[in-house]
Amino acid sequence: MAEFSATVYQNEFLPDGGTDVHAIVTVSCSGAGSAGQSGSGDAGEIIIVDTSGSMGAEGVRAAAFAAQTALDQILDGVWFAVISGNDRAQLAFPPSPEPVMVKMDQFTRQAAKDAVARFYADGGTAMGTWLRLASRVFATVPSLTQKHALLLTDGENQHETPEALTQAIQSVTGQFQCDCRGVGVAWQVDEVRRIATALLGTVDIIPAQDQLAAEFAKIIQNAMSKGVAQADMRVWAPQGAQVLFVRQVAPTVDDLTSRRTEVNALTGSYPTGSWGDESRDYHVAIRLAAKGIGQEQLAARVQLALGDQVVAQGLVRALWSEDEALTTRISPEVAHYTGQTELADAIQEGLAAKAAGDTVTATTKLGRAVQLAAQTGNEEATTRLRKVVDIDDQDNGTVRLKRTVEKADEMALDTASTKTTRVKK
Repeated sequence: MAEFSATVYQNEFLPDGGTDVHAIVTVSCSGAGSAGQSGSGDAGEIIIVDTSGSMGAEGVRAAAFAAQTALDQILDGVWFAVISGNDRAQLAFPPSPEPVMVKMDQFTRQAAKDAVARFYADGGTAMGTWLRLASRVFATVPSLTQKHALLLTDGENQHETPEALTQAIQSVTGQFQCDCRGVGVAWQVDEVRRIATALLGTVDIIPAQDQLAAEFAKIIQNAMSKGVAQADMRVWAPQGAQVLFVRQVAPTVDDLTSRRTEVNALTGSYPTGSWGDESRDYHVAIRLAAKGIGQEQLAARVQLALGDQVVAQGLVRALWSEDEALTTRISPEVAHYTGQTELADAIQEGLAAKAAGDTVTATTKLGRAVQLAAQTGNEEATTRLRKVVDIDDQDNGTVRLKRTVEKADEMALDTASTKTTRVKK
């Protein structure tokens, strides 16, 4: 049985007239078990492979081998399917004219591997159709409480309009989680990140085809380790208060604010997806009506819920004080993740400006990113930034754009922009 705990880090003291309360809530899970084996319903896995013409024969062979490697990681008893995607979406396995899934065992695993081995490159790219088919396939097994997909692409979504992709993403949001990977450098990070973000997944670049199999195996192993199918974060705030935002800030930055659904007049629910044995940090910000010196108020009640059952709770408090030594104290956890969130924005905005030819804005934003990476101890971000800019002064964020940059290095920096370092508690 999974066990959850919640710990709150904050400075609860507000000055006279202060209204905004910030807190980092660390939620930890242990004993999660394996996907589909925790007694809370079945698990389903769909592997979606780009087989468009741009993949080429060699690319499709590498993707097929990676898919076969992934199939080896799916646990027996898990429902699964494989989709082949180009400008259409086709159910590659099970072989059926209608959407269907089968349970994994030694026979279906081998049959699926044989089907994947017959992949060939042809056609264009329309990722929205792949997502819609995945949704229909998942829907054929009513007992599924945990639904995860792995999507691989190598190119731009050229064979459907941006509006069509947006509509497809919206139509499947909340129905399954999806980790997305792009192989090579011809795909668009923003495009694929839109899918991953909406579907509570991750996005990353796989620079070379020979790295596909290892990455596929790692993703499916991670999905199989998540024995808690779905958990929601509930945030209660008192009458008259405003929830400014709710963000996951570790291990990645993911703003959950717009995904709020109402539990009741004072409580909102935010999806967090499936859980394994892990720990995540969330930044919650609440705006209260100012109270008098010496008064205290419960600013928020942050809970993790499995269905209707609350499994962990943390309390965020506010206390108004005239002691400047207390009210000016900065919570190191809040400061750390505020910097990490700004770091992600600075990297993405800097790279967008660079692509648009706005070197002034690009230099300013990427310089700020270098500064923030140093301040928050994000050494991975610093390493990736060094491949895009020459750093003259790390502390002040003084940089120069490199004259020549490998496209893969830029894309790796972009996809990794939302990965954060944990604050040292």
